[in-house]
Amino acid sequence: MVKNKIVIGLSGGVDSAVAAWLLKEQGHDVVGIFMKNWEDDDDERYCSSRVDLVDAVSAAETLGIEIETVNFSEEYRDRVFNNFLEEYSQGRTPNPDIFCNSEIKFKAFLDHAIELGADKIATGHYAQLRERDGLVQLLKAEDGTKDQSYFLYRLNQEQLSRTVFPLGQMYKTEVRALAKRLNLANFNKKDSTGICFIGERRFKDFLARYLPDQPGDIITPAGDKVGEHDGLMFHTIGQRQGLGIGGDGLPWYVAQKNMEQNTLTVVQGHEHPMLRSPDIYAENLHWISESQPRSSWVFGAKSRYRQKDAACTIKDTNELICHVQFAEPQWAVTPGQSVVLYESNVCLGGGIIR
Repeated sequence: MVKNKIVIGLSGGVDSAVAAWLLKEQGHDVVGIFMKNWEDDDDERYCSSRVDLVDAVSAAETLGIEIETVNFSEEYRDRVFNNFLEEYSQGRTPNPDIFCNSEIKFKAFLDHAIELGADKIATGHYAQLRERDGLVQLLKAEDGTKDQSYFLYRLNQEQLSRTVFPLGQMYKTEVRALAKRLNLANFNKKDSTGICFIGERRFKDFLARYLPDQPGDIITPAGDKVGEHDGLMFHTIGQRQGLGIGGDGLPWYVAQKNMEQNTLTVVQGHEHPMLRSPDIYAENLHWISESQPRSSWVFGAKSRYRQKDAACTIKDTNELICHVQFAEPQWAVTPGQSVVLYESNVCLGGGIIR
């Protein structure tokens, strides 16, 4: 095996720590980087970055590798957070983790690692890579319950060719067991969830600091008013909680947002037809192989993370728009989220749901 200088992103979590140990065991020269991507109100009350840094340094000391902290907060605000606010202001529900990967972890971080003389970078993501016909393919992880290829679909050939995913063939239970055996203090640390810069605070409270409230009516498909909302940006398709609608019968779900009339349409029942979409259109496309998938071919698609692959075909696609038709209508398809296409366990790419 070729021995490389590999710079790994140490987040303070168990996954990146075990990934670093695996690389060191393979004989690579491993250096850790802790990325600081958020500075606004970064305190222990809301964000865990200080705790994460302590855990990352502790892991590096246990593993016997160097670690440094790099501040990418300016790049994060410019490339990720501003887009996040713009999407919400337009009534869409973005996924900032996807753009954090393509713009920060595998761009700003990669550029910094190259300046340090790195041959490769590594992260604790659960995904796999392989070379076929001169191209790097992104594959699902062996542990289907932890697969993160959905969040990595916007990576390009240059980024993937310089990346290593040491945990791709491991199961999470194996990772934790190994971490405990290595005496890593974070072996049982809870996995991070949600959006990193929001932390433990209420999403509505956070968003209201940046976008003004725009109250409007909550209506039924027939146009009957059943409540009021504080702003469309606080709601997403398929949402059940926090609507403030009483009454008897089936629970209410968000089915539609009308930006022009500032109305939120709700329906009763999880299986209401308005919550199902037979097809979708995606824009801002990215294909990992740099070529568009074949039309009329059967693929699997995820229109949200942790969703089972839904059988679909591409009815039409060009450089700007991709029309995906599902074999069975999908629940709560949400504008601003990503639809990611797969051929078996190979991630092809995808786009932003329009």
